[in-house]
Amino acid sequence: MQDLSGKSILFDLDGTLVDPAKGIIKAYQDALAHMGCDILDHDDLTWVIGPPLRNSFAKMLQADQDVEQAVLAYRASYEAGGIFEATVFAGIKDALARFASAGAKMYICTAKPTVFARRVATHFGFDPYFADVYGAELDGRFDDKGDLIAHILSVNEIGAANTIMVGDRANDTTAAMRNDVASIGVLWGFGDEDELKQGGATRICAAPNDLIDDVSALFVNG
Repeated sequence: MQDLSGKSILFDLDGTLVDPAKGIIKAYQDALAHMGCDILDHDDLTWVIGPPLRNSFAKMLQADQDVEQAVLAYRASYEAGGIFEATVFAGIKDALARFASAGAKMYICTAKPTVFARRVATHFGFDPYFADVYGAELDGRFDDKGDLIAHILSVNEIGAANTIMVGDRANDTTAAMRNDVASIGVLWGFGDEDELKQGGATRICAAPNDLIDDVSALFVNG
């Protein structure tokens, strides 16, 4: 593949690098039970994977219920075991190895709190591929992925024209668009093609093995 020296790729974590559904949804169910809410079935909660916790709980709780209390209950359950109830998507590590060999600088860019994202990255063997891991702060700072991308570009002195965001949800692609960063919406996660196109994805990628061609095309064609 082409030389990617001087290029940067931002990767979402949940739904892009790993399938975290089992652990995340169980933690949501535990939090809803803690709050006295109806516990939704697994298939009715897949929409929560990707967006910030606070945004998702705000849609499920009553107006008089405390979102922060639900967030704390979720994190207690997630940290107790759900954090590692995930699987790496087939073909992802091969793609990462090829990008690294081509000279690309890669960063994890996730709505998951950084303290958890680092543990997941280490547990699943992603550390060798990524220059750093960026996520939300526990207090809600950088819950907005657009702000997070701007932060990554700034602290690493990365030019938007030399950067691509790869993610499976519209919050990934719209955040990239806000920062004039091209994006690849992936279909092996939790967002479908309509969501990603409406979210402004520059390209749609069907499988991890296709990432090489899609990233190369974006960096060549802009």
